[in-house]
Amino acid sequence: MDVRPLAERMRPETLEAVIGQEQLTAAGKIIHEIVEKKQPTSLILWGPPGSGKTTLARIIASQTDAAFIELSAVTAGKADVTRVIADAQVNQRLGQRTILFVDEIHRFNKAQQDAFLPHVEDGTIILIGATTENPSFEVINPLLSRSRVLVLEPLDTSAITTIVKGAAKELRLNAKKLPAKSVDLLAQLSGGDARVALGNLELAIKLAGSKLITPQVVETAAQTRLPGYDKRGENHYNVISAFIKSMRGSDANAALYYLARMLQAGEDPKFVARRMVIFASEDIGLAAPAALNLAVSTFMAVERIGMPECQYNLFHCAAVLAKAQKSREVADAMSGALAAAKQYPDLPVPLTLRNAPTKLMKDLGYNQNYQWEANFKAKGGFLPPELQDLGLFRS
Repeated sequence: MDVRPLAERMRPETLEAVIGQEQLTAAGKIIHEIVEKKQPTSLILWGPPGSGKTTLARIIASQTDAAFIELSAVTAGKADVTRVIADAQVNQRLGQRTILFVDEIHRFNKAQQDAFLPHVEDGTIILIGATTENPSFEVINPLLSRSRVLVLEPLDTSAITTIVKGAAKELRLNAKKLPAKSVDLLAQLSGGDARVALGNLELAIKLAGSKLITPQVVETAAQTRLPGYDKRGENHYNVISAFIKSMRGSDANAALYYLARMLQAGEDPKFVARRMVIFASEDIGLAAPAALNLAVSTFMAVERIGMPECQYNLFHCAAVLAKAQKSREVADAMSGALAAAKQYPDLPVPLTLRNAPTKLMKDLGYNQNYQWEANFKAKGGFLPPELQDLGLFRS
């Protein structure tokens, strides 16, 4: 009896059996060509969980007749790397190529990643790294320059449905035992992750026993899937970026959707509130000055009330900011003022505007002809002569 998880049992062993990622595996595409010509090369496979990174690495190794060694950056240490390199050197002397697959390569620090460089350069190993994080930030530049970065997309619903149906056929589950609605729900709840879909199916089979695998059974097996949202990872910045850009584009529907995603994933509500305080001045500014009052009040409400009740305040504020008139005038004026101050950091303040607490200062002309009255216009203006033409506002 095969006791391996269903996802492992259903893992494809040939490129032809892979479902999804056609942008990499179709005829003429890079992985297809690597396998076809039996010319493996160092790769960084970047994609979400369950998108096929490990599967593709194993297929490349098996179909190019290379030795395959697999390490997890979570558990591997220096001794493991040393042993792998020694084995690869033996293979090299025997005329066999070695593919070293490092899962979650972003978990290795810079020094650990540096250790691979000389062995990649001299051909001792062909490195295939898998990561769910943006390799631009998590993989050292020397390794990136010696590898091809391939982007894997989340599997779409159609691909997941095909995978689930393939597993059902393998397990001899007919359409009566596993109705189409249950298959569709498994695909929908997977979040583009084939491993999640197959894991949910496996548990649903156990829960159903001799009964039908109904959508209700599937929901029980799946429970609540936590969104793939690492507060230090790239997706965190992608979602907050989408939230801000949606408000900037006055799309309240999109803004509230991305806000809901962040909060459901456990984002700190104060982080969201701070971003809205900034947005109120940066993107609304003079078009609706009261927006800043609302944003600051929202931040205070979040601090005082906390989750989950402060969601009302966050959604209220986000909706108002999204629907408000927009103006970049404050942000543009700030940029212009900072640039002028950087270019002219030491221009003398006009005498009329200088403080004159002593008789000597008054005798030198400090504060001369200045009148303490509302809207007083200083003769010669308020700026140094070099900046008399400074225009930070449109009118």
